Amino acid sequence: MALTPRIAIDAMGGDVGVRMMLAGAAMARHKHDGLRFILVGDEVQIKAALENHPNLRAASDIIHTDGVVTGEDKPSQAIRKAKSTSMGLAIDAVKRGDAGGAVSAGNTGALMAMAKLALRTMPGIDRPALAALLPTLGDNDVVMLDLGANTECDATNLTQFAVMGAAYARTAMGLQRPRVALLNIGTEELKGTDEIRDAAAMLRAAKGLPMEFTGFIEGDKLSRGDVDVIVHDGFSGNIALKTIEGTARFVTDLLRRAFTSSTRSKIGFLISRPATELLRHHLDPNNHNGAVFLGLNGVVLKSHGSADAKGVANCVHLCAELIEKDITRQVTEDLANFQSGNTA
Repeated sequence: MALTPRIAIDAMGGDVGVRMMLAGAAMARHKHDGLRFILVGDEVQIKAALENHPNLRAASDIIHTDGVVTGEDKPSQAIRKAKSTSMGLAIDAVKRGDAGGAVSAGNTGALMAMAKLALRTMPGIDRPALAALLPTLGDNDVVMLDLGANTECDATNLTQFAVMGAAYARTAMGLQRPRVALLNIGTEELKGTDEIRDAAAMLRAAKGLPMEFTGFIEGDKLSRGDVDVIVHDGFSGNIALKTIEGTARFVTDLLRRAFTSSTRSKIGFLISRPATELLRHHLDPNNHNGAVFLGLNGVVLKSHGSADAKGVANCVHLCAELIEKDITRQVTEDLANFQSGNTA
């Protein structure tokens, strides 16, 4: 039976804060009227913003705090004031069971540290990983993890990421046997670090998992759609993610410059507008907003700090879907099967 989604929103996170976070939550509820919310932050600001969203107001409780985690706060600083900040109290609502998941657009390092301390990692998980869906040229998006939570990873960490990423792909994309690959500098078996080669050997030997390990993938194939899950350490993954995002901005800015350079170019833009609109939609990060911390005993999602209302709504929708489909249980079961298969 599907779980009823109740989501704790860190209303004070993000570049715009209360207004944008609540506009996104309201947009999500218009499409999914079963959603309920706990809005955490300054009560005066939240109530003022709710005047524009009666549908959201009717489905929300407010937890007041004037404490905020800033972008400059170190994770250790954020942890010390967790119980008095909107981010910390949103996570605490998940820990208490008052909410099925939490969404924040605040400081990523602080969110990771507080979520890990409050919710703890699942049995058999050494480190949680940050995972996101990114667009491809294929029929499905691709899950990439880790995207920055762990700068250094051993072979065991990478295999755990693979199992968690496959469970996420089955949940978020409805794939029965996601294709999983390790990011490497080449596709040959002898390429890469010891950690990557050892992880590949462990995944090839794994039996009975609902996933297909396809080997290594290189950086120029990330967006081709040839695989469904790409696994890497957080250092490489964060660089890859920022490169993809930067390339998307480069392409859109280049097109904008080209189409405004002359009268002929402007006419060309009008003719090709349907195609350029499709490209703009495909590259818009708001359409793929929301990264989840996999491996925790609870659902916590990170929204882009610069996300607009549509982006926040997409993140909230993803959080609700992961709650409804019980991603925590699916990851736990897959990990147990993987570990039993390796110890049999």
